[in-house]
Amino acid sequence: MKNNVYPKMMVDPTRTESVVTTSGAVLLTKTVDVSGLGADLTAAMAPWRTTAAVHDPAKIVLDLAMTLAAGGDCVADVAAVRAQPQVYGQVASDPTMSRVITRLAADVEAVSTAISAARAAARERVWATARPLEGIAGSVDGGLVIVDLDATTVTAGSAKEQAQKTYKRVFGHSPMCSFVDHGAFGTGETLHLDLRRGGASPKGADMHIAALEAALAQLPAAERAQVLIRTDSAGCAKKFLAHLAEQNLQYSVGFTISELVKDALAMLPEAAWVTAITNDDADPRADAQVAEITLPRPVRDAETAYEPWPPGMRLIVRREYPHNGAQHLITDIEGRRYTVFATNTRGRGWTLPTLELRHRQRARAEDRIRCLKDTGMANLPFDSFAKNQLWLDIVALASDLLAWTQTLGYHRHHPIRRWEPKRLRHRLLTVAGKIITHARTTTLRLPTDWPYNHHIRHGWQRLAA
Repeated sequence: MKNNVYPKMMVDPTRTESVVTTSGAVLLTKTVDVSGLGADLTAAMAPWRTTAAVHDPAKIVLDLAMTLAAGGDCVADVAAVRAQPQVYGQVASDPTMSRVITRLAADVEAVSTAISAARAAARERVWATARPLEGIAGSVDGGLVIVDLDATTVTAGSAKEQAQKTYKRVFGHSPMCSFVDHGAFGTGETLHLDLRRGGASPKGADMHIAALEAALAQLPAAERAQVLIRTDSAGCAKKFLAHLAEQNLQYSVGFTISELVKDALAMLPEAAWVTAITNDDADPRADAQVAEITLPRPVRDAETAYEPWPPGMRLIVRREYPHNGAQHLITDIEGRRYTVFATNTRGRGWTLPTLELRHRQRARAEDRIRCLKDTGMANLPFDSFAKNQLWLDIVALASDLLAWTQTLGYHRHHPIRRWEPKRLRHRLLTVAGKIITHARTTTLRLPTDWPYNHHIRHGWQRLAA
């Protein structure tokens, strides 16, 4: 039996060493340099820098983003960043940060626009260096840029401004999120975060159109030729789908099972069903089938105008028996669970099982939301709605830093490209290291026996190349 007693040691109170506790964060600071984010942010936020200012507002925003990327979740956690000037440089004091945040929040719409513009410019530079997606930009086959739109809730522990009962029956806010999916070999990037009052509905064409426009503005211009928009059934509105069709965008949107859908399912012959697939390797799933249906025209009186769905829309349905223990829904038919989505994708290679799998992978958006809540979004630290919107802009910056570090530091199929923030922090970022200064050169030495040193070195070498 192995000894389960922790090693005994003495702590020397008389001597200290030049050691940093987040040595792996040099990957983040190098990403800021390589992507040009620091320079872009400084230029974009120049209007809010006062003449006598010692600290650049852009550096303060970046320091807060670094704090969140390294695992912090409130403004006070910047103290750990401030204590390591060898890695992060000079960091403003808490009172200075408080004053700058107040000044920025007073003009939050313009500040958010400036931060978004800086992020978009840096993203274009990152994608030009190392495109995170398979295929060629602008091509349908593998080059498709998949953008997910989804609303979520952030609970509030106190009566913050515009915190209300949300659509999930919790007290807080209902931000709207948009992401780009990196596919099976990566995670994804946050394109836009819009803080909304708690009582805001997750549905609505205008809200989805606004989120779409903000998301497209974040994509490099060369990537906008082939974009797929994915949403759940909250985005199923004729106005929104018509807008997507007018913009020549593809879509894959959850569809509500109405009486018309049930009538179409009743008329569907059994021979129309084909076996669904489980993953990108096209492994069949015997207990699930997919089919395409056509909606019958609703019966209306002569005075009621019928607003049709956009031309080219297809409805694809999946059926399967719920897994053991799953609660049955009112929309289940004869014990089977049916899910429907609408798409306008056609063409060679896009079979019904492939289209259904692509839509089902929309669940990755839930992973992105979970990671955002692990990077500061779960805790809105201010009472002011404007300050909390600024906080979400900083959360998006932190998310970008993590994603771009993975994109620039590691090749497309490297397993680190799929690591979520928690694993990145525990294995790469929050690792102690020793600072050596010699001949006007500062060198970081990693711990001898840390099993992930080679990953840190690999990422640094690619970033510094």
